[in-house]
Amino acid sequence: MEKKNPLPLHVSHVNNLSIITNRLHAFFHCIAIAFFIYYRISFLFQETRAVPFTPWLLVFASEMILSSIWLLGRAYLWHPVSRTVFPERLPEDDKLPAIDVFICTADPEKEPTIGVMNTVLSAMALDYPPEKLHVYLSDDAGSLITLQGMREVYRFAKWWLPFCKMYQIKTICPHAYFSETENDDTNSSDSTEFFAEKNKIKEKYEMFKERVMNVVEEYRNGQDHPTLVEVIQDNSGGTKQAGCVHMPLLVYVSREKRPDHLHHFKAGALNVLLRVSGVISNAPYILGLDCDMYCNDPTSARQAMCFHLDPKISSSLAFVQFPQKFHNINKHDIYDGQFRSTYRVLWQGMDGLKGPVLSGTGYYIRRDSLYGSSTERGIDLAKLKNSFGGSNVFVKSLHPNYKHNNVNERNFSSALLQEAKILASCTYEYSTKWGEEVGLLYQSVSEDFFTGFILHCKGWTSTYLTPSRPQFLGTSTTNLNDLLIQGTRWGCGLLDVGISRFCPLLYGPSRMSFFQSMAYGELSFFPLFYCLPLWCFATVPQLCLLNGIPLYPEVSSSFFMVFSFIFLSAISKHLQEVLSTGGSIYTWRNEQRIWMMKSVTAHFYGSMDNILKRLGLRKASFVPTNKVLDNEQIKSYEMGKFDFQTSTMFLVPLVSLVILNIAAFIGGAIRTISVGNWDKMFVQLLLSFYILIINFAIVEGMVMRKDKGRIPPSAILLSTVFFMIFLFLGSVALMY
Repeated sequence: MEKKNPLPLHVSHVNNLSIITNRLHAFFHCIAIAFFIYYRISFLFQETRAVPFTPWLLVFASEMILSSIWLLGRAYLWHPVSRTVFPERLPEDDKLPAIDVFICTADPEKEPTIGVMNTVLSAMALDYPPEKLHVYLSDDAGSLITLQGMREVYRFAKWWLPFCKMYQIKTICPHAYFSETENDDTNSSDSTEFFAEKNKIKEKYEMFKERVMNVVEEYRNGQDHPTLVEVIQDNSGGTKQAGCVHMPLLVYVSREKRPDHLHHFKAGALNVLLRVSGVISNAPYILGLDCDMYCNDPTSARQAMCFHLDPKISSSLAFVQFPQKFHNINKHDIYDGQFRSTYRVLWQGMDGLKGPVLSGTGYYIRRDSLYGSSTERGIDLAKLKNSFGGSNVFVKSLHPNYKHNNVNERNFSSALLQEAKILASCTYEYSTKWGEEVGLLYQSVSEDFFTGFILHCKGWTSTYLTPSRPQFLGTSTTNLNDLLIQGTRWGCGLLDVGISRFCPLLYGPSRMSFFQSMAYGELSFFPLFYCLPLWCFATVPQLCLLNGIPLYPEVSSSFFMVFSFIFLSAISKHLQEVLSTGGSIYTWRNEQRIWMMKSVTAHFYGSMDNILKRLGLRKASFVPTNKVLDNEQIKSYEMGKFDFQTSTMFLVPLVSLVILNIAAFIGGAIRTISVGNWDKMFVQLLLSFYILIINFAIVEGMVMRKDKGRIPPSAILLSTVFFMIFLFLGSVALMY
């Protein structure tokens, strides 16, 4: 009798109508761009030129840069897919592989300890065999508060985990669960016993919070402290106390940090966890989480295993990526905190190629994919130590059949913990391949992006899963200052890859598909390829408008229709994507505004940071975003008002450009009326008007608001001075 094929663990879905629409739009848009390029080039062959060469060249170059980045972005829309998983078809629990959970924190002031501990608790409460789940927390600050918080987590978890399992709780983060006004995720919602148990657990949770928050921090230096590795467990004697075996392993790791040693930010912390976990639990799969990204659904591990345990794809599958979603975003989402475009469009598009980018959190990755080719059979011990360092215990863990008995027996000898401390020392990586060929890579401060790119170049694939219930929920930036600081850091990190020898457009095509290279190229260059054109479009046409210099086709010209088509085509396609992914016209407006604001500030400074770093004039930096806001900032966000309490470095460019566009629109309109050349200057008037309408929040912050979150008068005055200087110098330059 012929053996039936087992039911699939997952299926993929292709929206053919969407693919056809995307490709047709790209085709017609490309034709329009070609006609517009012809219009621009024909300027060179005119015997008498009514337009100075300099502004024409700047605008043409900007149009070509924007067209290039737009063309690269078509790769996302070429073949997007979505996926469905069937975790009920997985094998029995005893056949599931073990999972190590890595959580990183760096500053207990910006990343409150109680929030970090909630993330740890949610990871411990995942619906997965507890003996196969091991949770590691990296504390780069070496904080007593964080260490004591982990000890308190272990005590509270003895109550929280059985409660979640007994009543099938879906919201497994205690803070989120007890903050909900209604809980419809239990099978015992009408049970008196359930409510009594819930109230008891809530009391335990309040006591847990109080104990954590009452810890007094001793003096600490986050950049200068020794190694500390502690397995959090009962110390009352014995190795199999009640409740101990049935709880996930919990490990606190604070790596050694010294001012005169490079620590490589988050990538360095993750590589330490990779080594320390290798000698303690050595699970074949790793869940990476940010400290503020708690597990919102207990089934994420089983859903990820639907891909990792599929024999058809498992041999080449490096990681399964879930989207980042956030619990603190309101209906206005004025800062585009949900990253709708990234997680609803771009990553699904890359999933139809060879998989999405490694996104820093919410991913399940194979351990051996991070070890590179150094673990291939036939490599001798000396070469392994050359790559992985001199620890014999860790090198043994590289063997695919090597098994630890530490976790099952909960017996961690002092010698083993001492070995773990050596692996977490700041000198261990010297003369090894860590960060270069092994582990998370150090080429960029956006270590996740670069590591994922290299994995794809080596032939690994990834998948993207977006279940209806968010698997992980985090805290998004909800103020302008943190948004722009974060954007600057990301821009610098992405450009680290774009202008290196690993440039995706050059390094990628021979190692991955052409479309995948295009997608990675768009990501690595968009900070630079957006900031330069947008600075140009926000200044040059406006200066020309004030001086009566036309840069675009007359309304009566046939090429005006080409320009109009390109403009409306781009806007309407963006609007269509927003509406099709559950957004609204306000979402579209917010995304347009944040795109403009970040391009002329965060992307510009990120690009400059990268260039200065490469010239040796600046060191790489990593500043965690602040997770603590004052009440007025929270109130402004809830009301949909921008909070302009940010650095003058960010405010001056924004305000200066708005002042320039106000002056250009008013002055240009007056000049146009008096001269009567509407058909020649209409496009430039429309451009200034469009910029002002989209960025009206800045005008409001300058003129109408009197609250603490307004744009301060000092920033307006300084911006006005910059505007006057720029207006004078720009007008002189435009004559050539």
